[in-house]
Amino acid sequence: MMQAATVAIFIATYAVVAFGRLPGLRIDRAGAALLGGALMVAIGAVPLEAAWRAIDWDTIALLLGMMLVVAHLRLAGFFAMATAWAVARARHPLVLLAAVVLLSGVLSAFLVNDTICIVLTPLVLDIVLHLRRDPVPYVLAIPLAANIGGAATLTGTPQNMIVGSLSGIGYGPFAAMLAPVAAAGLVLAFVLLAAIWRREFFTGGTLVAAAPAWRVDRKLLRKTLAVALAMVAAFFWGMQPAAAALVAGAALLATRRVKPARIYAEIDGPLLLMFAGLFVVVAGLERAVLSADAVARIAALGLDRMAILGVVTAALSNIVSNVPAVLVLRPFVEALPDPARAWTVVAMAATLAGNFTIVGSVANLIVVQRARARGVEIGFWTYFVAGAPLTIATIAVGLMLL
Repeated sequence: MMQAATVAIFIATYAVVAFGRLPGLRIDRAGAALLGGALMVAIGAVPLEAAWRAIDWDTIALLLGMMLVVAHLRLAGFFAMATAWAVARARHPLVLLAAVVLLSGVLSAFLVNDTICIVLTPLVLDIVLHLRRDPVPYVLAIPLAANIGGAATLTGTPQNMIVGSLSGIGYGPFAAMLAPVAAAGLVLAFVLLAAIWRREFFTGGTLVAAAPAWRVDRKLLRKTLAVALAMVAAFFWGMQPAAAALVAGAALLATRRVKPARIYAEIDGPLLLMFAGLFVVVAGLERAVLSADAVARIAALGLDRMAILGVVTAALSNIVSNVPAVLVLRPFVEALPDPARAWTVVAMAATLAGNFTIVGSVANLIVVQRARARGVEIGFWTYFVAGAPLTIATIAVGLMLL
């Protein structure tokens, strides 16, 4: 009875997380994860004390710290300034595309892909609409490059943060393995977008690229950049990423220039809540259903072969989304002979798989929804034409390099 109830709660929770809603109710992904975790405690699958221990607080702290740092960068005008700098040097549509790909990819590697999509989308739209260019390929470049660039480091995506916490892999070693994959992926994204939208990039003349209007709070920007660079240096130095990010975010709150309420408004509370709930839901499944023997048997079904593990991760990520996929794969990866290597494959495949369809990652949805609000419609098939082949190509390259 306990096992049946646990499985039912797990399936229901993941169904809402995958589809974003429950018919007849207004509950969202965060609410479903919280309800699922609470029900696991209620039926006894996870005692309350064990539920608190199941939540990976390092991941929560890392994500919170990164949100605080990114909020200060945005309010200081950093992203608008960086975009304006790139646009001022773009004299051809291909150069503008390259600038968007590089900005989105490189910034996402260090500042979380979802937040980069939030801040870059309106800036890029302002530019391409002002220049009277076809906005679709430039807008698509934002989430495609953000997902690829996010694969490079432990702070690039939420699922990488989880992998870093669960695997114990250091920031430097992780970047050394996956940064080359991300670099190759960004080149592939640029080439593919240019090839699909040939008319936009090979039949137009030079651009008179008027940089968008931007305002910078110079004192806040100097302080925030100094703290952000120190944080990244601490990552590579070997400091625990959660501690480095949390200290950096908290230190930036000590200022006279920005009201704390403006910073707190930038924090994605529902995302943190969803993470906490999913940790408990997965813990309930592990405790009530997945015995050590069952985990070992499933892990032995070819998951020790990195190609199979990558394909399984990519497929699961497109069914239930990448963060839930990483969490549900945890017991099987930990049972493999070389879990550290397996975790890098999981991180790579789960992140790059987000480019497969328009609903493959939160970053995609953020960009599409913000573009629609400005009158730029990007449909499922328009995205799929670029996203699907790019996903297959980048994962294949990633598996070869790893």
